Amino acid sequence: MKTLYATAAIAGTLVPWVFFGGFFANHGVNVPLFLQSLFANGPASGFSADVLISIAVFWIWAYGDAKEEKINTWWLIFPAGLCVGLSLALPLYLYLREANRHARQS
Repeated sequence: MKTLYATAAIAGTLVPWVFFGGFFANHGVNVPLFLQSLFANGPASGFSADVLISIAVFWIWAYGDAKEEKINTWWLIFPAGLCVGLSLALPLYLYLREANRHARQS
């Protein structure tokens, strides 16, 4: 499973950054325009709200789960979520969780 999670984390980084990179290439690092573009129309607003709510809930769940699982590097999901999104943060956390379980079993 670790390989699957690592692969998903890589894909979850590369695919969004293809789109982000195109935006930044066209507009420069214009954060206000980037944020405005997330909510450019109804469908974009719906998808953006869905992902933002999902990552907030994921962060809360992962914080509690990491305490139970004693995962010291769980905090990496915050910059992963902010710099890329849930497509990186979720498989990264699952990878860390799986790696922690393997380390405890060894």
